[in-house]
Amino acid sequence: MKRAAVILGMLTVAALVAAQQQPAPTQQKQPAGATAAAPAPPQGKRPPQAKTQPEFDAYNAAVANQKDAVAMEKAADDFAAKFPDSELRVLLYKAAMRAYQNANNGDKMAEMAQKLLKLDPDDPEALIASAEVMAEHTRSTDLDKDQRFDQAAKYAQRSLETVDTDVPIPTNAAQSQIDAYKGLLRSTAYSVLGTIQYDQEKYADAEAYFRKSIDAYPAQPDPVVVLRLALALDKQTKYPDALKEANRAVELTQDGTSAGTTARHERDRLVQLTGGASPGSTPPPASKPQADAAPNATPPAH
Repeated sequence: MKRAAVILGMLTVAALVAAQQQPAPTQQKQPAGATAAAPAPPQGKRPPQAKTQPEFDAYNAAVANQKDAVAMEKAADDFAAKFPDSELRVLLYKAAMRAYQNANNGDKMAEMAQKLLKLDPDDPEALIASAEVMAEHTRSTDLDKDQRFDQAAKYAQRSLETVDTDVPIPTNAAQSQIDAYKGLLRSTAYSVLGTIQYDQEKYADAEAYFRKSIDAYPAQPDPVVVLRLALALDKQTKYPDALKEANRAVELTQDGTSAGTTARHERDRLVQLTGGASPGSTPPPASKPQADAAPNATPPAH
């Protein structure tokens, strides 16, 4: 939840500050002989702006619905119909996307992400949202699983390419907020790529992506990603390393939750296999695990 709060807090600041910015007046020419200060290097694209006061007022009325996902979606659609050329449509569909995310409605979250991508094909958050839902909702029995995994991977990879160029950053945003936001986006994108590789039984590749996900936002590691890393290591019979990550997953999760229960089951299994050996120590003689003690083939969802 803390990870989600970072991204939502950052985007809320960006939306509210950016939307209230009216087009800047034409800059005056510098007096003869004066030297203009070198502009700061851009950190992203210009935030969306309102062109007229009625548009800005309608935006404020629409965004007030952001705590109610259904109402927010309707407000975004109504605004888009009334102001079909407005830059602020992006912010409203992003608010609807986040509202459905908070409501744990992945399908509607992905639907809002697709509406957003039609307006801004390179928006990294919308790309990641589409990738995450598609990857999480694809099963090995789906006839089109290869196509779905391929599309999800393309979305995630594209988000990694656009995170430094296509995030609208308000001028007064703190650098710490910007860094946290971008780090969380990268972490989520790598997590999606790792999940795809795991589901395709490419466990070494999955391990690499899960490690990148954790490294991209080390301040608040995602417990599910840590657990999935443990499972990917387990699948490669790297039992001591897997136990280390399973222990960390136990520390980061609550017993009784889906991730918490799986983490504790995985830890107990690995303790039996290794005698509690940690990386760098000599494990006991290897023995084949019992079938009922096999690692969870499907890691828990977020």
